[in-house]
Amino acid sequence: MTDPTTARQDLVDDRHYKYRGCAPNEDDSTVSAADPDVPLDAWGPYTGDGAEPQKVRIDREKAAKAICDRCPVLALCRTYANTTVADAEGVEHLVEPEGVMGGELALTRHRALIARRHAATVGTAPAAEEPAAVVRDLSEGRTRQKRAVLVALARETDPELVAYRAGMDLRAANWHRSTLVTMLGLDKERATRDQLLAAAVDQGLLPRSTRIRPDGPWPYAAAPTTDGARQRRIAPGRPVQLILPGLEDMPRTRRTPVRPGRPPTGRGPAPSPRRHAGLRRLTAVRTALQPRIPFAPTTVLEPAA
Repeated sequence: MTDPTTARQDLVDDRHYKYRGCAPNEDDSTVSAADPDVPLDAWGPYTGDGAEPQKVRIDREKAAKAICDRCPVLALCRTYANTTVADAEGVEHLVEPEGVMGGELALTRHRALIARRHAATVGTAPAAEEPAAVVRDLSEGRTRQKRAVLVALARETDPELVAYRAGMDLRAANWHRSTLVTMLGLDKERATRDQLLAAAVDQGLLPRSTRIRPDGPWPYAAAPTTDGARQRRIAPGRPVQLILPGLEDMPRTRRTPVRPGRPPTGRGPAPSPRRHAGLRRLTAVRTALQPRIPFAPTTVLEPAA
């Protein structure tokens, strides 16, 4: 790792340092020399009262990064901003933990520091071995309910359809699936549906002749995870379509275009029987809604006047 003092000195001693984008303007020291519309506070942390509005912060950081991208000392500034210093306990911290420097946000630099720490820890630690699956007593796995869940899980991928074919509600089916995962020594957080069914076949809970519906490119979870999710876990990158579970997409048919023009009679297309029925109902409704009181003038009230 580069020494912070050396990195800072290399940045300041560069002959293009005075042309940096975050330098103060000669006419107004509160704005940037690269863009007079961008204040110098755009590179520093927010020091106002209360919380900075999100849109204001995003616009400010975007303007600062745009100027940094065309800065002549961008590489040297980024190197210095990512250098670290160690505290009394030996923990490394960024020398510039706040603000925009080197075209990077403070959050980006912190994430890079955490990634370097993790890479150093993984490189020095011994390689972790994958624990072998410990199969428990399978006497409970041969019950009628668990066999029904396994058979349904081999045929369906949707949790509700699995519960329906197993003859139980969704909560009971999910509980049996979780129990089977634990019983077969699989990890609840990472075990897939294919792994659960393969382990069930190996242990004799399912016959080897059972036809298993494949998961496809995005595997389904063997059981609900321990974070409280009742439904299946969706793998990262799997496209999600907002449809009802178990409801197939309606076939998309192409409409037959109607030729423009009129029939030879010149009176337009003949109305269909359905249109005739609709016109008759409309006429009946209009007749029923006609007012019963006559609109013609009457002389009933003339004697009273």
